[in-house]
Amino acid sequence: MEGLLQVYNTLLAAYGPRNWWPARTPFEMMVGAILTQNTTWKNVEKAINNFGNRLSPEFLENVAVEELAGIIRPSGYYNQKALKLKALTTWFAKYSYNIDKVREVNGETLRLELLGVKGVGRETADSILTYALHKPYFVLDAYTKRIFSRLGYEIPASYDELRLRIENNIPQELYLYNEFHALIVEHAKRHCSKAPSCGGCPLLNGCTKLSQDNYNTMKLPLQNFKG
Repeated sequence: MEGLLQVYNTLLAAYGPRNWWPARTPFEMMVGAILTQNTTWKNVEKAINNFGNRLSPEFLENVAVEELAGIIRPSGYYNQKALKLKALTTWFAKYSYNIDKVREVNGETLRLELLGVKGVGRETADSILTYALHKPYFVLDAYTKRIFSRLGYEIPASYDELRLRIENNIPQELYLYNEFHALIVEHAKRHCSKAPSCGGCPLLNGCTKLSQDNYNTMKLPLQNFKG
């Protein structure tokens, strides 16, 4: 997957640093990774705001599932997510809720542990690893697959195969992984939705979604991000 750094630099120049993930504490970030499943970030913010000053692992450990579900109701699937948050908190309790202890552990070990937590899939695990635990794992989502596919990259069916392909073609740097994922999300929101809005798209001249005739009509030079 050659040319990914060029894609990153193009998006960075277009949108600037995103400084993602917005959270006051690493635990809040982990909670957000669960809450954002199948919903928008706007709804996650509403759910997090409902905690007030109570958002802590100790609170989640002791609060009743029914009360927790009511707090996170704006995020949708709140009954299931309440159970997932309880399970995540139980995992965190193994480290005495000490984020520094968690960060001392090898990333692959942590990834296996997280994937064993109810409700934590690969995308959620990698988000927690990257944004909360400072372990560089490239986070994949539907936006990533859509954008890279439209840029002409082959997208394997396996999540981890695609993740490793990306990681093998860009430097293994935490900041780069953080920003690249956030920039992909921003680009998808602004331009690369299922029905793309191509006007002003910074990646337009490398996109295979449009036909050659459309490129000629817009008088844009074709650009091959893949080298």
